[in-house]
Amino acid sequence: MLFACVRNEEARLPYFLDYYRKMGVGHFLFVDNGSNDATSDILDAADISVWTTDQSYRLSRFGMDWVTWLQIKHGHGHWCLTVDADELLIYPYHETEDLHALTRRLDRDGKRSFGALMLDLYPKGRLSDAPYVPGEDPTQQLEWYDPTGYPTKYQPPLRNMLIRGGARGRVFFASEPERAPTLSKAPLVKWNRRFAYVSSTHSVLPRRLNNVRDPKDGKIPSGILLHTKFLNVVVEKSSEEKMRKEHFANSELYNTYYDAVSADPVLWFEGSAKLGSWHELQAHSLMSSGHWLPENTDLLDS
Repeated sequence: MLFACVRNEEARLPYFLDYYRKMGVGHFLFVDNGSNDATSDILDAADISVWTTDQSYRLSRFGMDWVTWLQIKHGHGHWCLTVDADELLIYPYHETEDLHALTRRLDRDGKRSFGALMLDLYPKGRLSDAPYVPGEDPTQQLEWYDPTGYPTKYQPPLRNMLIRGGARGRVFFASEPERAPTLSKAPLVKWNRRFAYVSSTHSVLPRRLNNVRDPKDGKIPSGILLHTKFLNVVVEKSSEEKMRKEHFANSELYNTYYDAVSADPVLWFEGSAKLGSWHELQAHSLMSSGHWLPENTDLLDS
C-alpha cells in the first residue's frame, strides 16, 4: 500500500503512478488537499482510493494526521509506503527486485521499517531551462545531485539519525545549516495501528522503528528517495506556497527560501555528480546494501 497527501500534482502524478505500479504497489491511498487542477481526474482509477479535504495541511501536522488515520484503518499488518508525489524510492537491486522482494528481505531480517535518504536532484542550468512533460521520467531532466555534504546527528529522544545538507543545504541554508530541511526518512513500515509518524516520515514511534541507518559501517540496508522537487514547475509553485504558508511550522523563516527558488536559480556546481546506478550512490555512502545479495544469484557474475 502507498499513502500520500497531494495538492495540484497533475504534472507529477502520471509518472509517479506508473513508477510505483511497476514497482509492485497494489493500492494507492491519497488525501487530496484541495486540488483545483486535474489531480482528481488522474486519481480516478480502480487501484486508487481518495479522501478529500480543504483543511489546513500545516495544522494537520503537515498531512500526517490524515495519513495516520488511514494507516490505522487500512494499513494494520501491511507494509505501508508513505511518500510525497516528488519522491521516487530506489533501494539495493531495485532494477530487478520489486517492492515485494524488498519486503520479503525485511521480513526475513525481522525488520519492520526501512530508511532512505531524500536526495535532491536538479538540472545543470536554471530550473526553468528544461520544461517537463507529464508522464516523462523526471530524472531525465534532473540528472545531478550533491555526492557529499550530508552532516549526520544522532537524536537520543527518538533514537534516529538526523541528516541535513545536500543541494538545498548548500545553496539556500549555507549560513544557517541547522534550518536546512531534514533529509533522513523511514518511508516504509510494516504498520501496526499503534504506530505513528512524529515529523513527516523523518521519525516514527515506537522508537525502535528509527533504527534504519548506520552512518559508520553501512551494515543496515537503506535506500534513496529521489527528490524531484526541482522540476521547472517549482519556480511558479514556490510563489504560491509562500502565500499559503502551509509547508513549514514557522513559514516566515522560509520566505527567503521561497524567494530564492522563485528567482529560478542554478543549483549545479563543479562538485555535482551525475545520477547513475544505485551502486554509485552506495559508493558515496548515501545508501547501503548492507549484507544483502541479489535474490537472482546469476547477477553476481554480470
